[in-house]
Amino acid sequence: MPVVGLPGQLLAALPAALAGLYLSVSPVLADEPAPQRPAIVTNRWQEDWSALSNPALRTEPFDALKYIPIMPGDPKSYVSLGMTLRERFESVNAQSFGTSGARPDNYLIQRLQFHADFHFDEHWQLFLQVEDDRAFGKNVTTPVDQDPFDLRLGFLAYVNKTQAGTFKARAGRQDFDFDLQRFVSSRDGPNVRQSFDAVWGDWESGPWRFIGFLSQPVQYFLDHPLDDTSNSHFRFHTLRVERQVLGTNELSAYYSFYQKDNVHYLDANGDEKRNILDARFAGKLNQVDWDLEAMGQTGVIGGKDIRAWAAGARTGYTFAQLNWQPRLGLQADAASGNHNPRDNVLGTFNPLFPNGYYFTLAGFTGYVNLFHVKPSLTVKPLTNFSIMTALGFQWRETTADAVYVQPNIPVAGTAGKGNAWTGAYGQLRLDYRFDAHLTGALEAVHYKIGDTLRQAGGHDSNYLGIELKYSL
Repeated sequence: MPVVGLPGQLLAALPAALAGLYLSVSPVLADEPAPQRPAIVTNRWQEDWSALSNPALRTEPFDALKYIPIMPGDPKSYVSLGMTLRERFESVNAQSFGTSGARPDNYLIQRLQFHADFHFDEHWQLFLQVEDDRAFGKNVTTPVDQDPFDLRLGFLAYVNKTQAGTFKARAGRQDFDFDLQRFVSSRDGPNVRQSFDAVWGDWESGPWRFIGFLSQPVQYFLDHPLDDTSNSHFRFHTLRVERQVLGTNELSAYYSFYQKDNVHYLDANGDEKRNILDARFAGKLNQVDWDLEAMGQTGVIGGKDIRAWAAGARTGYTFAQLNWQPRLGLQADAASGNHNPRDNVLGTFNPLFPNGYYFTLAGFTGYVNLFHVKPSLTVKPLTNFSIMTALGFQWRETTADAVYVQPNIPVAGTAGKGNAWTGAYGQLRLDYRFDAHLTGALEAVHYKIGDTLRQAGGHDSNYLGIELKYSL
C-alpha cells in the first residue's frame, strides 16, 4: 500500500536521503564510481539488476518488478521480471524479386517476449523466456515469420570469478551470436529468433578467452504452442579462442562441426557434414574501425566433397571532431558458389545461421555465391538519432551457380545462365532512441536488378520497414 500524507512522504524520502548522507561522509565510498542503472540489451539474460538493491536507484514505476530480493542481505540474490514487444510494419513489392510469382505484400509482424531472471547468488542464474511471434496479413508465413507461444530460452548458468580467471557454464535452451553475426547469430532481424539446445562453457583469463559448446539448433513450427524442438538430425558444435591484442582489439578463431540430415542443394542432396574454420580480427584505432573475417568449409554431402569459403570486411573512418560525427564506411563480402555441377565437389557456401539484417532488412540476397561492395555514410544529428545511407553492388562469384535470397534459397532460372552482375541497391536507415525503453527504426531499400534476374522473370524491388520496440 502506498504511503500518503506528509509523514509518509518523509518516510518515502528517508532511504534516499540516508544513502546520500552515507556517501557524503564515507571517504572510501565517495571515491568509488556511483552505481548506475543497467542498460537494457538485446539479450536480456545479460542484464544485471543487482544495482537496484540500492533504494536510491529505484526511480521508475516498474522497478519493483526489476529487482525482487530473494535472500535478505545478499544484493546478488534476486528475481527480475521483464518483457519486450516489437512491432514492425513491412511492405515488400516482390519476394525473390518477383520470380516466384509472389504478389506485393503489406503486413505487420509482432514479437512478444516475457522473461523471469533468477539470480540465487553471485554464481547461479536461472533464465526463462517465452516468446509469441505473429505475422498479421502476410501472404505466406514461414517458421521465421510466425511461432505461437513457445519456450525461447530456458537455461541454468554458473559463473565463478577467481584470481586466475572467470569460468562460465550454461546448460539448456540458449542463444549464440558471434561478432557481427555474419554466420552465427541469434537472428534478431526476422520475427522468430534462433535458439539452441546446448551445453556451453568458457574460461576467461587476462586477454584470453576459450569457448566450447555442443548444440542442437531449435527447429520452429508455426502451428501449435510449445511445439518447437531439436534433435540429433541437426547439430552444431564449436571450439573458439579469443585474444585481445594491441589494447582491446580482438583476434579470434574457431572450429565448428555442422551436421544436418536430408539437405537439398541445386547440385547435391543428402546428409550434410561440414568442418568449419573461421578467423577474425576486429578493433578500433583512433578514428578508424575495422572488422575482418574469413571462413573455410570442408566436408561431404550426397557423395560429393564440400569445398567452400567466404570473407567479409567492414571498415570505417569517423570524423569525431565534426558536427554530426560523420562516419564513412566500406563493406566488402564474398562467398563461393558451385563452379561445376557435374564434378564431385560442391562449392556452394553455407551461411550457417546468418543475421537477417547483415546486408539489409529486405533480405533480397543471401551470403551465398556473391561479391558485394557497399560504401556508406552514417551521421548522428542527435546523440540518440542516427541516419545511414548506402549503395550496394552485387555480382555472382560464379555464373554456374544461382543468385540466392535469404538465407540460402536459389532463385529459379538463374543457375548457369546470364552474366555475373546481380544488381545494385540503395538503402536508407533511421534509428532513434526515445528513452531507455523505447526505440524506433525506419529502413527503405530499392533494388535494381541485372539482366540475369530480369530474364528469370524478376523485376526491381522495394522494401519499407517501420519498427517500434519497447523493453521493460
